[in-house]
Amino acid sequence: MISPEAIVDPDAHISDSATVGAFSIIGADVEIGGGSVIGSHTVIKGPTKIGKNNKVFQFCSIGDDPQDKKYDGESQSILEIGDNNVIREYCSINRGTAQGGGVTRLGDNNWIMAYVHIAHDCLIGNHCTFANNTTLAGHVLVEDYVILGGFTGVHQFCRLGKHSFSAISSVIVKDVPPYIMMSGNTAKPTGLNREGLKRHGFPTDSIDILRKAYKLIYRDGMLLKDALEEVRTLEQHCPQLIDFIKFIEASDRGIAR
Repeated sequence: MISPEAIVDPDAHISDSATVGAFSIIGADVEIGGGSVIGSHTVIKGPTKIGKNNKVFQFCSIGDDPQDKKYDGESQSILEIGDNNVIREYCSINRGTAQGGGVTRLGDNNWIMAYVHIAHDCLIGNHCTFANNTTLAGHVLVEDYVILGGFTGVHQFCRLGKHSFSAISSVIVKDVPPYIMMSGNTAKPTGLNREGLKRHGFPTDSIDILRKAYKLIYRDGMLLKDALEEVRTLEQHCPQLIDFIKFIEASDRGIAR
């Protein structure tokens, strides 16, 4: 399953059911799980662990050194990729740095379109979609089911809550709470991601309460601490609201507002 034109380091560990295309280079301390397909002309450096049933298209750079001036070749620098991810052409995903915890991580069932860059120490959840040319700076946290439109740029250390959504060419410099849609440079909230929530089975009653919470935070002109107090009165009627509140309370950068 390994092309004779590929170059594979003897210290790499590749499953017998994995495929490596022609002219790809697989370095030492790289692990590729069963059923994964690595396209041609792709470079994977270690330490990198790639799980099962991933598909990496041609001309990707996976697990190369962090683009961080503080990085000095320390061993605490790894990349972990889960299962069932699709990574399209010309994507680059860098390993972590010691200052950021040492790990860049991509979860399961993500769809990473062409020319996406995921920088050092980013932690990506599951079922996310990053459209073409999305760029994540270092230390970005992305929760589950996040959709980023093409050419979205995310500032370092930002957090993106679950089921959030960005329009094309958004520039995100603050934390984005769960369930929120963003647009613009710099990105501002444009509403609740109602369509996305419907598609993922959120009850209508819960969506209505989340919409009320959105209006309290973003549309009623209240101070954030006062708006959160009002939002907490809705919490007992909507379990999903707990994640929304906790995310805002934990924000160090402040939320986009």
